[in-house]
Amino acid sequence: MPAAEMRIIVAILFAGLLVLPACNDNDRDEQQAGASKSVASPQTSAQKPAEKPNVEEEEEGEEGPAVPPSVAVEKPAPLQAPGKQFIYNFDADAPGQMPAKFHTAKTGGGTAEKWSVLADAAAPSKPNVVAQTSTDQTDYRFPLLISDEGSFQVLDLSVRFKAVSGSVDRAGGLVFRLQDPNNYYIVRANALENNYRLYHVVNGRRSQFAGANFKVTSGEWHELRVEATGNKFACYYDGTKKIEATDSTFKDGGKVGLWTKADSVTYFDDLKVTAE
Repeated sequence: MPAAEMRIIVAILFAGLLVLPACNDNDRDEQQAGASKSVASPQTSAQKPAEKPNVEEEEEGEEGPAVPPSVAVEKPAPLQAPGKQFIYNFDADAPGQMPAKFHTAKTGGGTAEKWSVLADAAAPSKPNVVAQTSTDQTDYRFPLLISDEGSFQVLDLSVRFKAVSGSVDRAGGLVFRLQDPNNYYIVRANALENNYRLYHVVNGRRSQFAGANFKVTSGEWHELRVEATGNKFACYYDGTKKIEATDSTFKDGGKVGLWTKADSVTYFDDLKVTAE
């Protein structure tokens, strides 16, 4: 082979040897960059702020302490025959006092409940209302005002209520088929959450089994109403049916009453219950 051709071949081979390390370096750089990207992606995902949980999904779980505070044994009341009705407008009761034929109780923790009759010029039936005025901010705290006159199984129960104030909650509700302060049904409206919920409370722990979302205004009078027949429930807000549900937790008759939560200051008037 001529010497000139040999020199050309050697030059080509030498140039190839110089290019190969550079290619390997580029490959390593690309691999490192790819590795950096794959690590960075999970970090970005982990650093992304969590979305706000769905309130309705949260409320569907069971709430309350594993071992609830003890409550007094509820005195029995006679089961009412169909057609029997009681109406409470609190107008014959003295302001500043407990209403006659009721007693107070509480589900959960916190300080004692404070129920009393108040004069209210805006009451649906003047001059008085009954109000829960304690502002204890304990979240799992449910003051109750329980009627002593009778027990009801199939019923039509209603009340007018006004959510006055509360920063933890601003709610009012009706309890029915109450066995004691740790076992009952409750339907309530909340002006801070703008929703309407139906729960059963068993051994001091509550579970939502139905609900609806809509505007609940503070400082205005509204009507809550529930019809209970067997295991079927229909719940109304200002005359419009909002909830239909079934539940068999409490099949027997029980007492009825009023309910608030945490620091809710709530006024009630015209409580009416009819056995059906």
